[in-house]
Amino acid sequence: MSGDRPTLPPVRLPSDAELARDALAVPLLARAVRLARWAGPGTRVGAGGELVDEQLPAAAEVLGLAGAQSPEPTESDEALAAQARADAEAEASEAWRVAVDTGLVEVEDPEADGPDGGDGDADGTVSAGAALELITSGSPQDILSLWLDALDVVFADATAPVLEDLAGAIGDDGEIDLDALDWDPEVEAEFLEGVLGNLYLLTVGEGGTDPVPVPLPVLAASMIVPDDMGEPTDDVLEQVSEAMMRLDDQFALLEPIGLVSYVPVDEALMVEDSEAGPDAVPSGDDEDVSRYGVVTLTPLGLHGIRSRMRDAGVEAPAVGDLAEKGADALLDGVAYFPEPAARAETEAWLARREPAAAARELLLAAKGTDPGAPLRRLHCQQSLALVGVEAEPAVRDVLDDPELGGLARVWLAELGAADVPPPPESMIFWLAIDTIAAQLDADGEPVELQELVEGLVGQHSGFFDAAWRVDHPATADVLEAMGRLHRDRKSAKEARKAAFKARSRSGG
Repeated sequence: MSGDRPTLPPVRLPSDAELARDALAVPLLARAVRLARWAGPGTRVGAGGELVDEQLPAAAEVLGLAGAQSPEPTESDEALAAQARADAEAEASEAWRVAVDTGLVEVEDPEADGPDGGDGDADGTVSAGAALELITSGSPQDILSLWLDALDVVFADATAPVLEDLAGAIGDDGEIDLDALDWDPEVEAEFLEGVLGNLYLLTVGEGGTDPVPVPLPVLAASMIVPDDMGEPTDDVLEQVSEAMMRLDDQFALLEPIGLVSYVPVDEALMVEDSEAGPDAVPSGDDEDVSRYGVVTLTPLGLHGIRSRMRDAGVEAPAVGDLAEKGADALLDGVAYFPEPAARAETEAWLARREPAAAARELLLAAKGTDPGAPLRRLHCQQSLALVGVEAEPAVRDVLDDPELGGLARVWLAELGAADVPPPPESMIFWLAIDTIAAQLDADGEPVELQELVEGLVGQHSGFFDAAWRVDHPATADVLEAMGRLHRDRKSAKEARKAAFKARSRSGG
């Protein structure tokens, strides 16, 4: 009945201070900070600001990534050690790139200092960046901003072409043939943003507080399989499988920055699935599905994806956004929140106000004849329950108000208050229409509302003959809905007739 609903449910996030502590502890940012503190004028970098190969072993050692050498290594040991060194140097190189791109270190362009403008092979000059000071003296918001910059760096890496594709696209002249690469950076970025958006929605849809492990096949299918498709075709299943393999690589990159925790695809499945065919899919058994990868969005990840979505113009509310706003904004804002989030938002709002004053502000905001007013009154009543007995004087002040008097009597009765005056019959029917209008707006037409409708009709003989006369903006709409909801044909017909009378009476 009422206006637009929010795009996403509200997320419940830890405080900025807690998130900032999490950000400083993520492996990739922590390594970038260590390298920034280690670096100095003697650190050698190439034309692109990257550490030269000769510096990588030292950088890996600073990060504690260099493994110990066996005293009498075998040929197999040496091969493993070489691979371990290569992996350590790759991780050090990645951490250095994050340090450079986030401003933890500054690299002066080496080409600018050469006698002839540089030949591209000169070393750059390294110094501490302004962002390094934020690690010890910055606010939580500064730290989170730095972490988001680091996330941007990793996101760009995750959407870059894989090495195998790059190798296959190198032409005879040694240059990368972009046409042969078949890679569109915008398409790749849009796909990963969509995956992260779905992961975010799956998490906040469960309340946004506890970890929600999502199997990789589910996440890939959410992007590939059309909602109206019954049994996926072999072509669609193959696309899902390809997307899973790409996401497996991408989440492996996103985990060290703290966006997700990730259990990768079991490598043994690569062999099993190649034997089973390209359309092999998980059986549905929990153990089987977990072997295909499981990703869980961290609280820091929730913050990161929400920030990216908001930068893109997506409405992504968080619990606490309304705490400093007026009661009208609160009641409208929580209208479509899940119950736990609505309660948490209201508690945060009440915590900043004196109870009696808050109750009066809520009651004033609940008035109105606009389409959203019934739902505001419903949430006002729920909010007053959180205020408790201190709201009683403000509630008694509106007992004679035609819009709030019924709400006030119900609230006082639930409180167990004495001397609650009985409502006039007109107020009883007005409250019934208002309550059903609110429930229709909030939930549509669930089974619970059907039971409410049938209960009201059963308690009041001649309900529809009185209801169509109620001077409420939603009377006709409510009576039409009652006609759809009531399972007794005679009562449903009476409701439809009453709705027609109400529309004729109002001229609508």
